[in-house]
Amino acid sequence: MYALQAAAAGSRLFVITDENVERAWGERILDLLGAASGGDYVLALTPGEGTKSLSKLEVCWNWLAFRGARREDVVVALGGGVVGDLAGFVAATYLRGLSLWQIPTSVLAQVDSSIGGKTAVNLEAGKNLVGSFYQPDFVVIEPGTLATLPEEEYVSGLGEVVKYCLLHGEDLLDVLEKNIDAVRVRDRQIMDDLVRRCVNYKADVVEEDEFDQGRRAVLNLGHTAAHALERTVGYGAISHGSAVALGLLVAVALSEEYLGLEAEVLTRTRRILERLGIPTTIDLPPVESMLAAATRDKKISAGGTGFVGLASLGAPVWGLNVTPARFAAALEVIRA
Repeated sequence: MYALQAAAAGSRLFVITDENVERAWGERILDLLGAASGGDYVLALTPGEGTKSLSKLEVCWNWLAFRGARREDVVVALGGGVVGDLAGFVAATYLRGLSLWQIPTSVLAQVDSSIGGKTAVNLEAGKNLVGSFYQPDFVVIEPGTLATLPEEEYVSGLGEVVKYCLLHGEDLLDVLEKNIDAVRVRDRQIMDDLVRRCVNYKADVVEEDEFDQGRRAVLNLGHTAAHALERTVGYGAISHGSAVALGLLVAVALSEEYLGLEAEVLTRTRRILERLGIPTTIDLPPVESMLAAATRDKKISAGGTGFVGLASLGAPVWGLNVTPARFAAALEVIRA
């Protein structure tokens, strides 16, 4: 319907995707959009976190320019979190703003990154340091696209699902625990339910705090350590979902000390991650490098919203002033 309305209004759809997604879903989804697979209005980029860069941003800008993109045209982000973040920033900046549609195809993108309007690219100095708030005109989530994800990517994306379960509270965490076997085999019914409930939680938070001035900070649970890991290990060397899962363990450990969180939550979280097949330990980079990367994180720098922890399941707290020494000590919970 939206594609027909866009065409009737004279808008063209400029689809940004990656080579894996185009191979698996491109022809089917592009047919639905009324675009020709492999045509001039489809840009398929190299998969991976390295694509979320200034150099690829310029590639996208030039692609739109050489094809005469106009203000009434639409950028369609078809893919996972990398494509969604990059294409979203392209839409936000080209000609000072084109319409944006998000069609997320990964677990991480469906439950998190396609919702809320955050767009960004990475710098050598850190993750998501250049970006903007730019809301999509609409988001289409089809959990059936998860069927073609490589197993490693599917499993790592579940780290964000665990995050939302901790934020939501006992009821959703219990649903996940009781259905882990179904989640592992990508059962359509349970994944529909989990994705919907994660999206609803995030949408409620974003509606209250669209520009990340307060409560929206809770969505960063686990992300301080996660971003430090990605920066230190190297973007692409560890997936974002896997880094978030490890970061959750660090955040839960710190929550015990700073907020009195019950110790059982750490044990339970680790067990859930292990049952999902997500690694819970890593060959930890030098702690000094991790600390340096964490201090550059935009969430905990001056004017940021501080570290995020849990007072209890479903009761996130932001604005914690975690000392470097305590952060370093908490990293030991993920050391292999």
